[in-house]
Formats: sequence, C-alpha cells, structure tokens
Amino acid sequence: MKKSLLVFLFALVAIALVACGGGEDGASGEAEEIEVIGEDIEGATELTLWTFAGQHIDFYRDAAERWNEENTDRPITLTAETYPLEQMHNNLLLAVQSGQGGPDIADIEIGQFPNFLRGDIPLEPMNEYVEPILDNAVTSRFENYAKDGNYYGLPTHVGATVMYYNTEIMDEAGVDIDSIQTWDDFVAAGKQVVENTDSMMWNVGTEDWLMDFWPMISQQDSDVFNKDGELILDNQTNIDTLQFLQDVVYKDKIAEVTPGGMNQSEEFYGYFSEGGAASILAPLWYMGRFTDNMPDLEGKIAIRPMPAWEEGGKRSAGMGGTGTVVTKQSENVDLAKEFLAYAKLSEEGNIKLWTVLGFDPPRWDTWESEAVQEDNKYYQFFGDGIFDTLLDVREDINELNFTQYTPDVINEYNTNIAQQTIRSNAQTPQEALEQGAEAVKSQMKK
Repeated sequence: MKKSLLVFLFALVAIALVACGGGEDGASGEAEEIEVIGEDIEGATELTLWTFAGQHIDFYRDAAERWNEENTDRPITLTAETYPLEQMHNNLLLAVQSGQGGPDIADIEIGQFPNFLRGDIPLEPMNEYVEPILDNAVTSRFENYAKDGNYYGLPTHVGATVMYYNTEIMDEAGVDIDSIQTWDDFVAAGKQVVENTDSMMWNVGTEDWLMDFWPMISQQDSDVFNKDGELILDNQTNIDTLQFLQDVVYKDKIAEVTPGGMNQSEEFYGYFSEGGAASILAPLWYMGRFTDNMPDLEGKIAIRPMPAWEEGGKRSAGMGGTGTVVTKQSENVDLAKEFLAYAKLSEEGNIKLWTVLGFDPPRWDTWESEAVQEDNKYYQFFGDGIFDTLLDVREDINELNFTQYTPDVINEYNTNIAQQTIRSNAQTPQEALEQGAEAVKSQMKK
C-alpha cells in the first residue's frame, strides 16, 4: 500500500506540472504565497482560497477586485494561499474529511479530483450556476468534475490539444499545413519534411503521454479506463495508436524520440528552437512554453487542429485541468458559490481566463468577443487564428475517465511501456500494453 501511494502521488505531481503551468510550484512543504485582497474594506465577508498554482492568484485577485467594485453592499476579503501541490491536496482531503480547517474555495488538480468524489462528497454542487451556461460551453470539461448529475468543480481551461507547426520548415519542405487533415496526411507531409529539409517532422515522448498517446486515443473515443472504471489500457484502439507512434519513429522515420524525454525540458526547448523538428503536439496552454522558453520562434509558429484518424474524425482532445470547488464546511457557502461562479462562469470571468492567464476559456461563446480578440503577446507570437482553430474543434473534445488508479497507469506508461516501445523498440505495442495492464491490475488488487 505504501508503494502504491508513493507512485500515486508521484504521478499526480507529474500531471500537475504540465496541466496548468504550475511547474515552478510544489518545491517545498511551506506556503509559497499568501495574498489578502480587500483587507481594508469595512464589513467585508472573509473567504479563504487554496491553490497549488501561483499564477492562478493573479486571476483570483482580478476577480475579487472586480467583485468588490460591482458589489459594494457585499464586499469580500479574499485570502488566497498557494501551497505545494502534494501538501495542498493532502491537507485539503484531511480538512474536508474532518470537517474543519479547510478553505471556502479550493483549486483541485484534475487527477486528484476523484479522491474528493467518494462516499459523502464534501463539496457543494454548482448546478444552479453551471447548467444555465452549458449550451455555450465545452461540456466535456465540466463532466470531468461531475458525479451523478452534480457539477462540483468549475474548469480553468479547455486544454484543447492542437498541432504547432514551424512554418519556415514546412514552407521549405513544400508542405501546405492546411492540407494536413488526417494522420495519414501528417505522415506523408513528414516524409517531405525529412526529404527536403534538415529537420524531423515530429517527436514522440517517453516521459509524458499527455503530449501524444493520451490525446491521440481520446480523439478516438478511447481512454485507459472506461466510464465504469474498468481498465481498458490494452484495448485495440490503444494498441493501434501506440503502433502508429512506434512506426513514425522506426518505420516511417519521420519522428525521433523527444530530446529530454518530454517537450517540456530544457534539452527539448533548445532542440526545437534550432529547427530540430517541424511540429509539436500539445494543449493550447503550451503557448506559454513558446513565449517563455523559445522566444526566437515568434512569428514562425502556426496553430492548427490535430490530424484526424479518418476523414471527419475528431481533431482535438482536452488535456490537463483544474476544477475549483466550494467546500461544504464553508461558513459562507452561498456567497462563496456566487463569487466562484462570478469568477469562472461569467462571460467576463472567462475572458479573464484568457487575458490574465492565457488559457482557452471553457465558454466558447467568449472566443469571438472583442476583448478576447484584442492584441496580446500570444497573437503577436502565433498570429490571429488561435480561436478560429478552437471554434473548429470545440465539439471534438471528450471527457477523460479518471480513477484512483490513473496515476498507476501513467507511471507504468512512462517507466515501462514507452521505454520498451518508443525508446528501445524492444517490444511490440501489444506486448507492452498487455504487460502494462497486468502490472496496473496487480496494483488495483492491493
């Protein structure tokens, strides 16, 4: 049990580091930041908020300040606290189970969320605020934080997975990126890139399935667990997908193993900046990795949908995420729920998810608003077609099926399956996935 718990926590940290830009958080066991907004307002109601991602504080600060300007008769004092990921989730789980010591509002990383949906759920349903806006939202992202018809967490972004193309390399190869509609087209384009340039078309990771295997099976309506929580890691769709990834490296030779094992490593940033490959598969929030770590590529990167597996197939998947909740132990439940809905469900709140954090808002009806279209560093870097791409794929994003054993699958994929099939080419995808499924089943029996 101890070993399983350690693997569980390790894998959850790995998910969170890529999910919402929280990579610099979680280094110590102490609170990393405490900020009080509205502390000088007389008669303000005190609300507390816990998060594991320091950059989220900017968003909540903005929301609290706007709330107090618009609700002078009901001001709040928001104490926003940032903790290391593991500590925050452990403390939150203990607090809600004991009924004391927890916050009014909390961010919960998507991989941790199932831990809070067991037994007597200690979170407040948000249906009265969620249901009226679902027709204008990417509903699958809300389903990730729901159970038995109740919506408990409000998403922070869509996390739509897209392709980033280096247009200089693609132009040199004579490839029109808009002609790449399917994965077969992608392979054909990759052969042109390899033949006509000094670059590879793509990379396949061995330490982060969030950037290839998981979104590629999700767009085919597959996952590693089904909706009933049954392990389906080694189903035929997943075997075929991993076979495709192995083939592009060893058969088609249009891709190579990702330098550093993942596309969020310093080794990879240098490699890609120097033209090592022509494309990256990653969620939209990866834009910040370009602006922060590969600034020399400004004006050279175009964003397009993922290739589909067949004509008319799905061309995206939602990866990563954070669901924000109101705990039942809050002494001001109604106010906390109303403020949270104001911050994350209102049109203005969704616009702020983009303008403050650079995240793709869950409400697609904001994607064409004037405020979202205003010039910023992302449009300057990638051009003005970002939300056109999102509008094209908004119906293609499936919900993900998380269980308490999802971290075991992630660990097994990164440490064994990907190593044996992608890095060393020592096993067939079927062999590796079947072996991996047996390893996870053994963990599930403990």
